[in-house]
Amino acid sequence: MANPLYDGLFGLHAGKPTPFLHLPEGGVLSHAEFLAASAQIANVAAALGLKPGDRVAAQVEKSPQALMLYAACAQAGLVFLPLNTAYTVDELRYFIENSGAALIVCDGASADSLGEMAAGLGARSETLNADGSGSLTDKAAAQPETFETVDRDGEDLAAFLYTSGTTGRSKGAMLSQNNLLSNAATLVKEWRFTSDDVLLHALPIFHTHGLFVATNIVLSAGASMIFLPKFDLDQIIARMPEATTMMGVPTFYTRLLGDARFTRDLAAHMRLFVSGSAPLLAETHVQFEERTGHRILERYGMTETNMNTSNPYDGERRAGTVGFPLPGVELKITDPESGKSLPDGEIGQIEVRGPNVFKGYWQMPEKTAAELREDGFFITGDLGRIDEDGYVHIVGRNKDLIISGGYNIYPKEIELVLDDQPGVLESAVIGVPHPDFGETVLGVIVPAPGATPDTEAMMAAVGQSLARFKHPRKLIVVEELPRNTMGKVQKNILREQYKGLFAG
Repeated sequence: MANPLYDGLFGLHAGKPTPFLHLPEGGVLSHAEFLAASAQIANVAAALGLKPGDRVAAQVEKSPQALMLYAACAQAGLVFLPLNTAYTVDELRYFIENSGAALIVCDGASADSLGEMAAGLGARSETLNADGSGSLTDKAAAQPETFETVDRDGEDLAAFLYTSGTTGRSKGAMLSQNNLLSNAATLVKEWRFTSDDVLLHALPIFHTHGLFVATNIVLSAGASMIFLPKFDLDQIIARMPEATTMMGVPTFYTRLLGDARFTRDLAAHMRLFVSGSAPLLAETHVQFEERTGHRILERYGMTETNMNTSNPYDGERRAGTVGFPLPGVELKITDPESGKSLPDGEIGQIEVRGPNVFKGYWQMPEKTAAELREDGFFITGDLGRIDEDGYVHIVGRNKDLIISGGYNIYPKEIELVLDDQPGVLESAVIGVPHPDFGETVLGVIVPAPGATPDTEAMMAAVGQSLARFKHPRKLIVVEELPRNTMGKVQKNILREQYKGLFAG
């Protein structure tokens, strides 16, 4: 037997002095050095009594050692559970208790509170700090630099990722070795990654984007990455001349465009810029191409599936779309009520099927059955359409659909009009309670720097472009929209904030 995930991502680099991580201070960690250190952590896990299939929960800052913990889990057959560093102790209790984690790795600052919690739940706890110090690495230093890789099957679980839980309790998406490997192999081919690539990596690694997309691609291709703790504009600009590719969220690109140092010359040698985790404004696409000559490649994925679609590497990268289904991934638009497929051009819910689709939600058979059909299609919860050229457009989340006076209203359609108005940086359209219509449309506007949008002129523009039932009842100007750590607008917070606006 073998261990497909470890063999396919890590093991193939064993003993190689080739560069893997270019560090913030300028040093380089080779594949051989990285794997020797991760094997020491795997030995620690074994010494603590962890067995294949046990869960390891990690709430730690981004560091090479945090990435080694992922490699160690793969080698030891453990299920890796990365957790958002913003979660509070109360929130963590649910994830740790629900997952039944056998080991909790946390920052030293959280050691007392999380250690006490872990003990109460029958779990072990170790610390790992942002600088790589901590009880985990102290214990690892005394361990051998080799570890006998545990046999696993491709269908065995490799990771849990908990969804954001904006509509109820977070769900633990169970990802198999094959889920992760198939997606990495597809993206290496589709995005033309080779061992010559150097990825500028400033994403968090508790999320699919930074861990299972960026890192797995680099490992699969034998490439290397400039491994920055977070997005720092000065560091990104300073290190870009060393890179060939970059993956980011839209905020990365808007911040780069806001800095005069980001020039065509600086980006001239870059091969590829990829954006995801939140929609990229069409205006950002245009500005980026005008500034650099590069067209950002936008793609579409989610916690339960990794990547589903991508704009083409060769061919038109169409702004406002997420491209075509990836090879091996089937995508269809269906009627939310009947589940029947809809013709191209019509808006419905997006369903996907393929080797990337997760195995279900941990200990939630009802949720799994509701969202993962018996034929393997996963109901994503996203609304979209396929245009006449086959490009997929994301219209919004199913829960963001506004039903006003019996009419279905898709916020994206209104947002596109509002975003196009003078003085507008971006907008978010939500439905709020209304005594006559059930819900009504509210537009939340963020002005461009130094601008004061004319809301009356904006309402007039909407009146010319959209049917009356789609018109916002009011436009509210705010300094910024609430976002999660990956840059997605949190409309649930806006709905809660403005739910009483038209009450009575």
